[in-house]
Amino acid sequence: MASKAIFLSFFVVSAVCLSSLAGFAAADADDFDRFQIQGAVYCDTCRVQFVTRLSKFLEGAKVKLECRSRTNGTITLTKEAVTDKTGSYRMEVTGDHEEEVCELMLVQSPDSGCSDVSKEAYLRNAAKISLTANDGIVSHETRIVNPLGFMVHTPFAECPAAFKELGIVPDVTF
Repeated sequence: MASKAIFLSFFVVSAVCLSSLAGFAAADADDFDRFQIQGAVYCDTCRVQFVTRLSKFLEGAKVKLECRSRTNGTITLTKEAVTDKTGSYRMEVTGDHEEEVCELMLVQSPDSGCSDVSKEAYLRNAAKISLTANDGIVSHETRIVNPLGFMVHTPFAECPAAFKELGIVPDVTF
């Protein structure tokens, strides 16, 4: 009789533990398909497509996330965000997009004097992003995107001095 009680207690405790573990695993599985995307948009005052000390971050810039099927190029997800006063944006995306190519791209600048976007294919101003938990990235929750920049129509006169400070000689005439 005592062995039946011990067996029954062991069975009940095991069932409770397994159901708790299953609930914990389910909660973690849901978290693996939820991503926080963070990035920034700046004004490229030297038209070099990287941030310099002369760059300024833009409040009110609009960016778009677009995911496309790798097989047929069909758009599977589109989402937009607007930058805050620091030039930063955040957006939340749910779902695993392992079989898709996802990119963030510039949509609209709040500054008409800094609104150029490169049309050259090799200079395309977009940032690819991985939106799957099956990619080896340890942090499955937050994805930080490289800054994206709108360009001024004419580079600032101070740009050559800024490049010299960096030890770069640009392939551009100012």
